[in-house]
Amino acid sequence: MKKMQKKRKMNVRAYVSIGMLSSIAFLLMLIQFPLPLFPNFLFVDFSDIPALIATLIFGPIAGILVEFFKNVLNYIQTGSQTGIPVGHIANFVAGIVFILPTYFVYNRLKTRKGMTLALIIGTTIMAVMMSILNYLVILPAYTVLMGFPDMRNLVLPAILPFNLLKGVMMSGIFMLLFIRMQAWIIKYTTIKSA
Repeated sequence: MKKMQKKRKMNVRAYVSIGMLSSIAFLLMLIQFPLPLFPNFLFVDFSDIPALIATLIFGPIAGILVEFFKNVLNYIQTGSQTGIPVGHIANFVAGIVFILPTYFVYNRLKTRKGMTLALIIGTTIMAVMMSILNYLVILPAYTVLMGFPDMRNLVLPAILPFNLLKGVMMSGIFMLLFIRMQAWIIKYTTIKSA
């Protein structure tokens, strides 16, 4: 009986935390900015950081839910020029291919150096995967839906370095938070697995 109550309490805590982290991610998504020297349709935001925190504490499904909810909320508020949330889908996929490799690598190492390596691997995988997806799906979708010229020639000179730089910026900010929150994250991860 006590075990069931403890599990139910953890589920409520997880649901509330996912909702709260999704709200924070949504707000962070609204604070986006372009980087000089890159095309004006590429924006940096730090909304993947709450998703990464959710992933580390509650597991991959929690992080995916935070990524999903923040994009749904953002789409409801801002809409999409194409009518189809191509940019939101791209943001969702980019978030997932950043947080999941980071989570799985960190889960094996569980140290600050391990987190640094995990963030490097997550950033690299995200940048490469998003370059491939932009070339094959995302940029052609904008060409078809918006009548833009073929922009696939921007993948190597703009999109790949942009995503690498975005990943480095996000990783730097996350590491500052992680250093402060590491004991807290470990504590709640331990409670969840008990």
